[in-house]
Amino acid sequence: MSVTAEVPSWLEPYPDVLLDGLPDRAPGPDARYGTSESMSLAFLAALQCLPPQQRAVLILRDVLGFPAAEVADMLDSTEQAVTSALGRARAVLAGRLPGADRERPPVPHSARERKIVAEFARAFEHGDMPAILALLTDDVRLTMPPLALEYQGLAATGHFLSSIAFRDGSRYRLLPTHANRQPAFGCYLVDPRTTVLHAHGLLVLTLSGDRISALTRFIDNGLLPHFGFPRTLPPSCPGGG
Repeated sequence: MSVTAEVPSWLEPYPDVLLDGLPDRAPGPDARYGTSESMSLAFLAALQCLPPQQRAVLILRDVLGFPAAEVADMLDSTEQAVTSALGRARAVLAGRLPGADRERPPVPHSARERKIVAEFARAFEHGDMPAILALLTDDVRLTMPPLALEYQGLAATGHFLSSIAFRDGSRYRLLPTHANRQPAFGCYLVDPRTTVLHAHGLLVLTLSGDRISALTRFIDNGLLPHFGFPRTLPPSCPGGG
């Protein structure tokens, strides 16, 4: 089904090449979220739904792993208040993030991830709907920030792709990259009337095991240069599949 979703206006994908340049940190023993989890689009979107105090407490405690006493000192608060704020923040995130039963994604840049990404790119570039749907989880979600729309489930996602993305025989070229520690593609629309391929946004995949649980399609072509992609491509440019 299609629903209206709350999409933070600031939410944009971040190139992994820039994340790789950040200093490494070892989170404390209290941390609940690893580096990849805390960089994911789903986590960052959920984080923005929290009040500032709860957001600060959750980042300091569950992402960076600081003890409650230190967090209380940093925020000029009490341990009791920190613990209470953390409990409320965790409850909100539990309702917005994938459940604990969700399979963990493959390691970024691993052979397993590359296989899934290549299969998706091949299917998408050929407009092969059965092959695309076979790679998606039953509860897959498709969003298009900053538009406040969300398509939930295989039926709704498949209907959108077949009737909108691939309408009138539209075809695409996908160039692989990574955003927020997730596989992504620069998308280009194949225009049979011209000799160039035109930029058509950025597509980020969220993986669960060997399948794709979310498709996040950023429609702003201005994002592509941040990933080293041009606005147009020659028709001979190799794609992702």
